[in-house]
Amino acid sequence: MSTNNVPKVFISYSHDSQDHKKWVLDLATRLCQNGIDAILDQWKLGPGADLLRFMERNLAAADRVLMICTENYVKKANDDTGGVGYEKMIVTGQLFKNTDSNKLIPLIRQIGTPTVPSFLQSKIRLDFSDSQFEFSFDELIRSIHGAPLYEKPAISNNPFSPVSNTPAEKTGDGLLKLMKIIVEQFELRPSRSDSDIIMVSNLRERTNMSRTLFETLLDQAKAQDLIKEYPDSYDSRGRSVYLTEKGRAYAIQHQLVQF
Repeated sequence: MSTNNVPKVFISYSHDSQDHKKWVLDLATRLCQNGIDAILDQWKLGPGADLLRFMERNLAAADRVLMICTENYVKKANDDTGGVGYEKMIVTGQLFKNTDSNKLIPLIRQIGTPTVPSFLQSKIRLDFSDSQFEFSFDELIRSIHGAPLYEKPAISNNPFSPVSNTPAEKTGDGLLKLMKIIVEQFELRPSRSDSDIIMVSNLRERTNMSRTLFETLLDQAKAQDLIKEYPDSYDSRGRSVYLTEKGRAYAIQHQLVQF
């Protein structure tokens, strides 16, 4: 892309008629209005200007080349005649240097069979007939700006963890038992609300542990930052805790939740 981050496009077309030249001019104007520097002979060239030099310099400088395919354009390109034929010679030379180039974009304007010059047969083309203009114009400017309508999502982690990565569940693992009950209580609550709090008294009843063991395991969970305890004044019903981000990761690692 150009050094100032504004993409440049060269518009290659045949001067079929005044109506067609106006259509191309309107297209170039809309491109400029959408953040694209359109290079068009109607703006750059006047009497006495060097047409061949204009083509050579600007085709080389452009990030993309829009080839407006009408029946007359296709014939001139295939026959290597006129300005279209000269532009074809330049861009085909660039293609041979970069076989993966997507620099050339054929835009179909002709009525009837949507043909393109023979050297563009393998290129994906855009239908710029009147009925498809707006849809194709949106696709065109997205392509030039590198902003596709659909993007491939990021690849997530393998949902099937190897057995070696899953900690073994030890018989009598009190912390695991406590965390399992905390996670069960967390899963029953509405998402992201004050209801995330879990009453300590309820946990004690569900674990069926002695107070000494329960408080010891609760301290272990807090020390490992698996849970955090709210201040006593937070809830009139007594002490309460909530599951931390690390605690949720612990639950996934120890398969305390369903996938």
